[in-house]
Amino acid sequence: MTTTTSTTSTLRPAPTGALSLARTTATAARVLRQLRHDPRTIALLVLIPCVMLFLLRYVFDGSPRTFDNIGASLLGIFPLITMFLVTSIATLRERTSGTLERLLAMPLGKGDLIAGYALAFGTLAIIQSALATGLALWFLGLDVTGSPWLLLLVALLDALLGTALGLFVSAFAASEFQAVQFMPAVIFPQLLLCGLFTPRDNMHPALEAISNVLPMSYAVDGMNEVLKHTDMTATFVRDALIVAGCALLVLGLGAATLRRRTA
Repeated sequence: MTTTTSTTSTLRPAPTGALSLARTTATAARVLRQLRHDPRTIALLVLIPCVMLFLLRYVFDGSPRTFDNIGASLLGIFPLITMFLVTSIATLRERTSGTLERLLAMPLGKGDLIAGYALAFGTLAIIQSALATGLALWFLGLDVTGSPWLLLLVALLDALLGTALGLFVSAFAASEFQAVQFMPAVIFPQLLLCGLFTPRDNMHPALEAISNVLPMSYAVDGMNEVLKHTDMTATFVRDALIVAGCALLVLGLGAATLRRRTA
């Protein structure tokens, strides 16, 4: 009897409650291999923010200062939107195809899966943010007072936030069409209230209060700090930490709400 118990214990899958670096990196590598065979998704992730910035620059060709005023903010917003869209659809595809259920039947926890996706898409976010920032600064002539590295940091945090939001909302969609429908609900209100179109303190007090709890507001504020100040300010550090903290919080919620089957 003792021998049987020992054998059963040995064959039992490893506990998946805690994050495992090996399982997380294996998941990230699998996702990256899949994306390598999907050139349209790679083009959407990497090229669309650059194309949008390019168009925006020449829309305001007669008013370069306008591009300087809003270009930095959009440098953070475009990666957030594209990462949200692609991540939500990619994660939902894993569920509807049955891949997610097979993965979670293995010694792979929900946290490992979410962290692996975040790592894979975060790698693409680094490439995306670097290309968009380089294009805006050195080709399109975006004039910023602060360090380009700080601009890149905020753009990367925004892309990671978009990844986290995409992973989170995919748990509530039953089809790719429904995943896309979450964009007006999750992204558009933040876009309108983030301070891109008018300073947030000029809004109705109720809308200003709502904007104060939306992460995109702090992404735009962080970009504006780099636009106006030569050094890293305390406000910039606060904004960057809030965006990073929101991304981590949403990733945690995504792991908690991840389901094996679509209802």
